[in-house]
Amino acid sequence: MAKLEGQQNSALPEGSHRIIGRDAQRTNIAIGYAVASIVRTTLGPKGMDKMLVSDLGDIVITNDGATILEEMNVEHPVAKIMVEIAKTQDKEVGDGTTSAVIFMGDLCKEASKLLDQNLHASTIVKGYMQAASMCEKYLNEVSTDVSIKDTATLEKIAQISMGSKSVGSGDAKNALATLVVKAVSQVAEKKGNKYSVDNDLIKIEKKAGGEISDTRLIQGVLVDKEMVHSGMPKEIENAKIALVDSALEIEKTEVDAKIEISSPEQMSSFLAQEEKMLKDMVEKVAKSGANVLFCQKGIDDMAQHFLAKKKISAVRRVKKSDMEKLARATGARMVSALDDLSAEDLGLAGIVEERSIAGEKMVFVENCQDAKSVTIFVRASTEHVVAEGERAIVDAIGAVSSAIEDGKYVAGGGSIEMELSTRLRKYATEVGGREQLAISAFADALEVIPRTLSESAGMDAIDSLVELRAKHQKNGLAFGVDVYNGKISDMSAIGVFEPAKVKRQAIQSASEAARMILRIDDMISSRAKSPPPGGPGGMGMGGDY
Repeated sequence: MAKLEGQQNSALPEGSHRIIGRDAQRTNIAIGYAVASIVRTTLGPKGMDKMLVSDLGDIVITNDGATILEEMNVEHPVAKIMVEIAKTQDKEVGDGTTSAVIFMGDLCKEASKLLDQNLHASTIVKGYMQAASMCEKYLNEVSTDVSIKDTATLEKIAQISMGSKSVGSGDAKNALATLVVKAVSQVAEKKGNKYSVDNDLIKIEKKAGGEISDTRLIQGVLVDKEMVHSGMPKEIENAKIALVDSALEIEKTEVDAKIEISSPEQMSSFLAQEEKMLKDMVEKVAKSGANVLFCQKGIDDMAQHFLAKKKISAVRRVKKSDMEKLARATGARMVSALDDLSAEDLGLAGIVEERSIAGEKMVFVENCQDAKSVTIFVRASTEHVVAEGERAIVDAIGAVSSAIEDGKYVAGGGSIEMELSTRLRKYATEVGGREQLAISAFADALEVIPRTLSESAGMDAIDSLVELRAKHQKNGLAFGVDVYNGKISDMSAIGVFEPAKVKRQAIQSASEAARMILRIDDMISSRAKSPPPGGPGGMGMGGDY
């Protein structure tokens, strides 16, 4: 047998590494739990921040789970799976990344205990699968309906999702929550009985300087460009906006062309013809009735001069994504050829104005009627605070969108996890067989959320869990950890709400990843070890000089 194993290993390339059986499971579980432990202290409003410094010395200060894992630049395959969970959670629902990762870490830890009791990995996987499917059923039973018109509840959901981010005082968070709910409600589209929200239609622009309370919602689009000519009007009321995809300049021929000019008259005639072509382009814009032009490509200097004379304000090299947002906000139609530009293609805005913000000029397109694309302009004292403010708003947009699309929310503060845990324990006794051990382990892992919340608030974790279990066994459905007052409270009474979709996605992602890791019993790494790096300037390379 030893000889056969040696032959198997000799089939692998030199320098490759192999871990078999229980050792592979132990290693993977240990890595999963270690990564979860890194982000665990960031959970909740009392969570701590992490400072991440890149190879180039760039600093990121955050407690956003997805950002931390992405910036960490992990090497181990299991750690990369954890990063994927956070990314999926972020893309799918925009919030709950930290919860998903620490829940998966605890699922791995509980599975390790069962493996030590000689329970087979397949049995644990089956039990985890049953538990995850029951959690989904219980979530639907205990969740409450919410509609797009229920702004008070949606604002509370936004506040809770921003709770862990350090973005100013409670008043600032309340103001941001109101902005987010307004923005999401405005871009939401009704399809049948359901709403769908395209978060890309909410543009987020950030600029350091000012305070977080200066953050505001713009009913339209903020374009981070300046007007091309100093002679153009800088403030246009009742703007008629043209969106052009073609360049206002003389196109150079693609093939090699040779123009021979043998006299000054020919030269002046050639330049006059160029000027006439540019003038004709500007005339076409003016004829449509437009007084503001956004161009995706370039605008020639001469064309800029003619536009300024016609009192048409223009912005060039606007990003495609911004052009699409402008079309949704103003009702304009994008035109690829100037010949096709007509009054019907123009969009409307109450005001278009160029303003100087923190030393940079920007064009504000505001007061659009029924704008289906809006901008949140984030302000804060420093770059790091602005970046964290942006992350808080992105999380809040994700949470509010999820609540509107799914139409359901649950009580937060670890109350839903404790309720699911309580119900799973009852279910485990009904199942019988070895799977009940795995279902009970799943229930234990769910308790990591209320336990972590109580630890980060400086409460006694064991006392908190004991009290919570007692409350939930007596049908205290909404009881969770009140981190601000350091006690166990009714979360629905103090308005701590979270979207059911966020919880569902976190449980699904974490349980699927844990099951995948438990199924691995053999790890083969074919990468040969890299040679030791040489000294600076070619030193230590050996050889004669």
